Amino acid sequence: MGDKTYTLLDADRKPYQSSIPGTVGGHRGGRIYGCLDCPAALRAIAKGGYVKNRVFFADEATAVAAGFRPCGVCLPGKYAAWKRAREEIR
Repeated sequence: MGDKTYTLLDADRKPYQSSIPGTVGGHRGGRIYGCLDCPAALRAIAKGGYVKNRVFFADEATAVAAGFRPCGVCLPGKYAAWKRAREEIR
């Protein structure tokens, strides 16, 4: 194995270096997280966007703790649950 390091965000949205890549990707501006192979994220990247605001998390729990919401495209069930929970608060 090489000496590759990955920049991930912690639950306080602070970057740190890890020898293990993140398992969840996200968009800093929209505070959305999802799968690394999310079709919506890949389309945005292919069009030249998204990359500047892309962030990575070690896992889904860290993304949630950092205040990110699930992606409606690649995590539709989790997104629906998140949306329902927000509506109940109102």
